[in-house]
Amino acid sequence: MEKKPTINDVARLSGVSKRTVSRVINGATNVGAATRERIQKVIDELGFSPDKQARGLAASRSYLIGLIYDNPDALYIDQVQRGVLSVCSEKGYELVVHPCHYRSDDFISNCINFVRRSNIDGVIVLPPASEANELAKALQNHGINYVRMASVKIDEQENIVVSDDRAALSDMARYLVSLGHKDIAIISGPKHYYSTVERLEGITHTLAELGMTVPPERIIEGKNSYESGIECARTLLIQTPRPQVIVANNDEMAAGVLKVAHEMGIDVPGELSVAGFDDNLFASRVIPSLTTVQRPVVAMAGLAAKKIVALIENKPTEDVDDYIVKPHLIIRESTRKVTK
Repeated sequence: MEKKPTINDVARLSGVSKRTVSRVINGATNVGAATRERIQKVIDELGFSPDKQARGLAASRSYLIGLIYDNPDALYIDQVQRGVLSVCSEKGYELVVHPCHYRSDDFISNCINFVRRSNIDGVIVLPPASEANELAKALQNHGINYVRMASVKIDEQENIVVSDDRAALSDMARYLVSLGHKDIAIISGPKHYYSTVERLEGITHTLAELGMTVPPERIIEGKNSYESGIECARTLLIQTPRPQVIVANNDEMAAGVLKVAHEMGIDVPGELSVAGFDDNLFASRVIPSLTTVQRPVVAMAGLAAKKIVALIENKPTEDVDDYIVKPHLIIRESTRKVTK
C-alpha cells in the first residue's frame, strides 16, 4: 500500500519548515509569493491533502460551518447547500446542517447547544429562523459567528444577506398592470414572516401607486404549502366576480392554484393568470409553466458563506461588503395579456 504523503514530505521537498507549509495550507498572508507558489506546486504534485482534524487543532478551529433552518422546502434547502458548499470546498470547510423548530420554546437553547456540541466555527441561519432577533442576540452573547439570510436588513452588513423581495414584487405588479389586469388577488404567506410583509407590501403599494386597490377579500393568508394554496384558491375562485389574476407568495401555493383552476374548468391563462415566487424546479415543469420571481438562492448562500468565513478568519474577503441580492421576474405561460 502506497504511503500517504505528509506535511513533512511537503516541507522537505519545498525546502521550508513545516510551520511555513502550515501557514500556506491555512491561508496565512505572511508567506512570500514565490515560496507560496513553490509549496503549492509540491502539494499538487504529491496530491497532499491536509488532515482536517490536525489542521483545526493548529488553527484553533474546527473548519465546520453550521446551517440552521426551519423550512420544509427541500428544493430551497438543496439550493442553499449547493451555494454554501461551493465556497466551503474552496476554503476547506465542511458543512453541518441542523433543522429546528423556531417557534418552539427551546429554539434558542437548541441552536446554541448544536453549535457547542458540534464545535462549529460559525453558523448561517435561514428564514424564517433567521428572523428571530433573539437568536442573533444569543449567538452574539456566546461569541458565535453568524450570518443571517433574510428579506429585510435586520442586522449589520457583515451579518446579513438580503433578498430584495419588495422590489421584485413591485416589478410583478407593474408587469401584471402592463398586461391590462385590473382585478388582482393575492395569497400571502404567514403574516408574521418578514418575507410575507415585504412581498405583500411590494405588490400592494405599487398597485396603489398605479391607481389600483386590492380589496381585503382579495387577500387570503396561506401557509406557504401546496395544500394551503389549494384551500386559498378555492376561496378566491368562488368569489363573484372572479379575480383576473392570483399572485401567490411562493410557487408551491401557485401550483395549488393551478390544480384548483383545472378542477373547476378555468383556463390558465385564458381566463385566469397565475404567478408565484421562488422559481423552484417544478415552476418550469408544471402545465402551464409558471410566471414567477427567481430568487438567486445559490448566489445568496454563496455570499453568506463568504461572509461567515471572513468572520471566522477575521479578515476581509472579496464581495463581503455586498449584502443585497435582487430577485428578478421570470415570465412564462401562466400569465397573458387581457383580451376583450
